[in-house]
Amino acid sequence: MGHSAAFFDLDKTVIAKSSALAFGRPFFRDGLITRRDVFKAAYAQLVYKIGGADEVQMARIRDYIAKLCKGWKVEQVRQIVNETLHELIHPYVYAEAAALIEEHRAAGRDVVLVSASGDEMVRPIGELLGATDVIATRMVVVDGRYTGEVSFYAAGEQKVAAVREMAERRGYDLAESYAYSDSVSDVPLLAAVGHPTAVNADRGLRRTAVERGWPLLEFRHPIPLGRRLRDRPAVPVAAAAVAFGAIVAIGLFWYGRHRKSRTVT
Repeated sequence: MGHSAAFFDLDKTVIAKSSALAFGRPFFRDGLITRRDVFKAAYAQLVYKIGGADEVQMARIRDYIAKLCKGWKVEQVRQIVNETLHELIHPYVYAEAAALIEEHRAAGRDVVLVSASGDEMVRPIGELLGATDVIATRMVVVDGRYTGEVSFYAAGEQKVAAVREMAERRGYDLAESYAYSDSVSDVPLLAAVGHPTAVNADRGLRRTAVERGWPLLEFRHPIPLGRRLRDRPAVPVAAAAVAFGAIVAIGLFWYGRHRKSRTVT
């Protein structure tokens, strides 16, 4: 029998803010997105938190995001991130999540962050939290620019496939493993383990958790990680995945508007 692991979603599960929206202002300042995009992003985050997104919606979001960032210079995005990471992100980790992560580590379990945000953004956060590894979105870059392609989109069933692949490679017993998320889009992830828990659940996930008898937790006490970021060596942050995380919310808004217009027609 293999050992077990604990899989944590990131935004609103471990971190008490959106890792995507934080970059809206500097991306607007440097001309990568418009003022309208900034407002769309904020509205999209609200829509997503209220209603969630199913697999078809997430696929549309993925394709729109890839198209939006096609041709962006990696170096420009990297510069933006390096200049604003400590100033704007300062991820606020829920005290309850941090304690839970420590409990799993003390029990000998590996801790894995699983997020639709970019790998280069999620990985340093994982290091700060003492995570064993991360599963996150990866984008394609050629000749220093985004190609408009996503090599791996860590959402929905793709998350589950990556978790299963990691479990097979490392010998995790998923029946004895744990998973935590706030979103109905992560129902497949939660269903893949023996110990699923809904954290700060959106409406869809709360309904599913009640139906399936999954535990429901509310995390309410964020702790700023600024001190930890200052006390540890700086981690280089590549641009591609950060850009992806920063515009996830924009894609959510676009899909909502697109779907509404088609319905009205």
